[in-house]
Amino acid sequence: MHRYKFVLYRPLQLLPVLLGISIITFVLVRLIPGDPARVILGTRATPTALARIREQYGLDEPIWLQYFYFIENIGHGEMGKSILYKIDVLRLIATRVEPTLMLVLVSVLLSLLIALPLSAIAARRQGGWPDHAVRVVSTMGIGFPPFWLGLMLIIFFSVQLDLFPVSGYGRTFTEKLWHLALPSLTIALSLSAVVTRSLRAAMIQSLRSDVATAARARGMPESIVFWRHVLPNSIVPTVNLLAVNIGWLIGGSVVVESVFALPGMGQLLVRGIFSRDYMVVQGVAMVFACATVLVNFLADIITVALDPRVKL
Repeated sequence: MHRYKFVLYRPLQLLPVLLGISIITFVLVRLIPGDPARVILGTRATPTALARIREQYGLDEPIWLQYFYFIENIGHGEMGKSILYKIDVLRLIATRVEPTLMLVLVSVLLSLLIALPLSAIAARRQGGWPDHAVRVVSTMGIGFPPFWLGLMLIIFFSVQLDLFPVSGYGRTFTEKLWHLALPSLTIALSLSAVVTRSLRAAMIQSLRSDVATAARARGMPESIVFWRHVLPNSIVPTVNLLAVNIGWLIGGSVVVESVFALPGMGQLLVRGIFSRDYMVVQGVAMVFACATVLVNFLADIITVALDPRVKL
């Protein structure tokens, strides 16, 4: 019964987290140098025109009152109006969700496809040259910055080999996946390095566990022991690791979307920062925060479902 209470009360416990994130985001956005009104009207704008724009978007109000309006808008399912795009921020974000969501999902899938076989090879050949090679490759993968890795992939696969598009998103599902190949691979190569190290350690521990030893004593082949006992017990730490790294994934998507000119929320956030579009930056940051909190909540539920021994 306590598991059902966890599902009901856990979201309530996350509300103070979201409130704190909203305060930090609101304050940091206001610390960005520059005047949104002057960005809109240009350097030759008159004081009267600047005052009119500030009044129109509530920028002339005290900062505590602006925050109150911000929270009030969220309570009504709104996030204000974009200064740059002149439309509702929530509607604007809705048009950019799909590329970012697809990028994150494909990146996670690719990272698992890379990390699972490498981790299995390293764990089953612990101490041998395959294990050392996997550890070296994973360490190198952690050290590569996503923007540099993305540029290298563009130069090699797009410019020299002409295999993948440099930028854009496409229209059909196949075209979208084709355009996401290099951006997803950029994130996956870095993420798989982290996942490989964690999954390798979990697999080595599972290979030495009493359950695996008992299975071998019953005459079960090593391959069956690995797929039936070792791999399932190693997935739980990987789920938690992916949940913890969701913030890094979102940050990586912002950089990668800028490198590959993907029309997602990351590119929208960067453009909002440069144009001093407070409403857009606040809205995108809150959506990212809610996504991070939601993924961690789902990871807790999945962890409990996979391993009933976990206490809530």
